[in-house]
Parts: sequence; structure tokens; C-alpha cells
Amino acid sequence: MSVLQATPPRRTRNEIPARAGVGLKAPHYRTILETQPDIGFFEVHAENYMGAGGPPHRYLTEIRTRYPLTLHGVGLSIGADRPLDRDHLRRLAELVVRYEPGLFSEHLAWSSHGGLFFNDLLPVPYTLQTLHRVCEHIDQAQEYLGRQMLLENPSTYVAFAESTYWEVDFIAEVARRTGCGLLLDVNNVYVACTNQHWDPTRYIDQFPLSHVRQIHLAGYARDADERGRPLLIDSHDRQVDEIVWDLYARTIEKLGPTPTLIEWDQNLPEWAELQAEATRAEAVLSGQRQNDEMSRASLG
Repeated sequence: MSVLQATPPRRTRNEIPARAGVGLKAPHYRTILETQPDIGFFEVHAENYMGAGGPPHRYLTEIRTRYPLTLHGVGLSIGADRPLDRDHLRRLAELVVRYEPGLFSEHLAWSSHGGLFFNDLLPVPYTLQTLHRVCEHIDQAQEYLGRQMLLENPSTYVAFAESTYWEVDFIAEVARRTGCGLLLDVNNVYVACTNQHWDPTRYIDQFPLSHVRQIHLAGYARDADERGRPLLIDSHDRQVDEIVWDLYARTIEKLGPTPTLIEWDQNLPEWAELQAEATRAEAVLSGQRQNDEMSRASLG
């Protein structure tokens, strides 16, 4: 019997639990359907499912009957100095209707120009002009999709001399003006803070945590700039670094249990290794739940 027909589907609510999830990748489709692991949710990149059909949609449809799903966009180009691509928005809306994801997120970045799409998510200067443009694009996307969008903090490698906002203040103002939620990528925090010589603890402490609806964790690669100073690359190709785990634990202590995704997009490991990363995140979330319960009991 085909894996796609091996077990009867069951309906799931589309709310995303405050648990650990993982990015869904094709090499793991069959293992997931055969073993049905205890995972809080799965996340897919929207652009990988914009075709009409085929095996990716058949597998995703089957997995969606068993698990909550989040949708993560990489091509909407929220920060671009041009109008949003209406055709791209239409295809996003079709995916939202088809799979009913509990959350939809995009990046504070731009990735297209003149009809061309780039492989990288490129940074924006933090100016009043950029603020107006980003807010306009988020308003348009949320209205078109009929739902809240989460905006992800970027991993950056250079700073713009014309920036007049600190990154955290810029993101907070975007959330205030548009009502969008935020996706806090803790690995991006550490990567950007190392590259920009910021304090990652201060970044987390001053981030508008009340708007955060989801967290991302991932691995980074180490490099050096032309002066030999550390340069971190947001590579998504290895385990989460210990210092990022520490920053994540601090975040959860301040924020409380929040849906957390393990991103691993390159050099994919066997399923067991990816699940182990999710299990570690789950332990941090469970520990905070226990602390919260003990605090409430002592107050009661």
C-alpha cells in the first residue's frame, strides 16, 4: 500500500501549539507519514508549493491532515522599492485557502527587482522612507490575504550609513503601525548582533515581544571579514549553536512558551537528528511551562 494511503487521515485544528516544530522537507515525507512523530507542527516555504499539483502537494495534503502547518514566504519582497507582485500575492492566497496554515510569515527584506528574483534576502536601510514603504506593503498583503502576517527580523552583514532607526525600534514601529505579528528568529539575532557589533541580550530585552507569535532557530556558519573579525553566515545547514540555545532560553523565560521552529534547509540530516533538535526546543518550552505553573501555584 502506498505511504500516502497507509493510514486514515484525521482532522487537525489549524491553531499552532506552543510547541516545537520543524521545516518540512521532501526527503522526510515518507518517514513522517510512516512513523507519525510527535511534532508540534510543520512549516513549508510557500514558493516551493506554488505549482498546481504533483507529489509535493500530495504529500503535503496528507501531512496537513495530521499536523498543524505554518507557511513561510521568501519571495514577497516586502522591503522592495516597487509595488508588490499581484500574481505572487494571488498564488499565496491560493495556498492559504488550500492548506489553512495557522501562521503566515515573511521577511523584512527584498529579493526581487525588475521581474528578477535573487537567491538572497537583501537588507533595507532603516529610514522613514523605508518604514512607510514596508508598512504599505504589509497593509496590502494583510488585506489581500485576509489575515495577519508575521514579519521576521533579518540576518544582516552590513549596516546602511543612512539608517536613522535601530533595527529593534524600526521593527517595533512597523508592528505598531500595521498590526502585523512578529517572527523572532533568535539565530538571526545572534548572527546580526555579531556582525554589527550589537549586544544580543540587549536586542532580545528591547524587542517588542508582545507582538511575537513564532520563533525560529537555526544553525550558522563561521567566517571572517577582510580584517579578520568574526563574520557569521545564516546558513541553516547544521545544528543550533549552544550560544543560540542560551539566547533562546532567555527569550522563552521573558516571553513564555511560543511556537518554535527548527530551520534546517541545506545539508539535510537524517530525520532522527532533526527531531532531536525539536526535542531540545520542546524541553526548553516544557521547562518554562513548569516554572510558570509553580509561580502561579505559589501566588495562589
